[in-house]
Amino acid sequence: MLGHPVGHSLSPVLHRAAYAQLGLDWSYDAVDVDEVGLAGFLDGLGPDWAGLSLTMPLKRAVLPLLDTASELVSVVGGANTVVLEARGRVGHNTDVLGMVQALRGIGAQSGPAVVLGGGATAASALAALAELGCPGAMLHARRPEATAGLSTVAERLGLRLEVRGWPDRLPDRSQASIVVSTVPASAGANMAAAVPSEPGWLLDVSYSPWPPALVSAWTDHGGNAVAGDEMLLYQAVEQVRLMTSRAPEVSVMRAALRDALDRSRGAQGAQGS
Repeated sequence: MLGHPVGHSLSPVLHRAAYAQLGLDWSYDAVDVDEVGLAGFLDGLGPDWAGLSLTMPLKRAVLPLLDTASELVSVVGGANTVVLEARGRVGHNTDVLGMVQALRGIGAQSGPAVVLGGGATAASALAALAELGCPGAMLHARRPEATAGLSTVAERLGLRLEVRGWPDRLPDRSQASIVVSTVPASAGANMAAAVPSEPGWLLDVSYSPWPPALVSAWTDHGGNAVAGDEMLLYQAVEQVRLMTSRAPEVSVMRAALRDALDRSRGAQGAQGS
């Protein structure tokens, strides 16, 4: 796992559990690499490397360093996975699948949608909403003028998109069946007081601190919500499949992730006591 910062990531927990279940003597670690150091890091990889996971700010920075990429990477303009093959560095995006699976897991139904945030993860959110059959989305960003790339992504997906500034209130289910928050946990927590009285379905891609404040507020108001741990789980399942050509047991990976989140929550409680 490469990114900056990256120490908080639970991807190592998921991948290590999968490799152990598959009987593979593989290692997986989090390495702090920024945009400046990415090219040099990739050039230094030896034949013993099977692939890489990428988090921010590298999902877009890696694109010119790839030899080829999936169609989805081209559509959303970001890759979170690099598989090292004989033909070179192959980019994939498993974030979209992770979002789709997380939303399906809470029974989300297609309809008008809202996306919070204007970064690379927001582009994956648009692709996930299109996959779920949503006809359009309202995107809220603190800098709407910097979201032109997302409008291009929506056009490629055939998704109607309207961009607005940051909202004072989140829409209820009659206005937006699905809300996807792609902003950091602190920004999502600030939206906890903006939850409507009749919320629909929510995916908050954050998972630290656990549980996210926005998810807790959403469910307290009777809505259906899922945090980024489920997205993280399913995108990692697909990463493992791409890197090993084998399908890991989802239940094993979920159990390892839940244990790590429980320990994280326990540590948070100890710090606050």
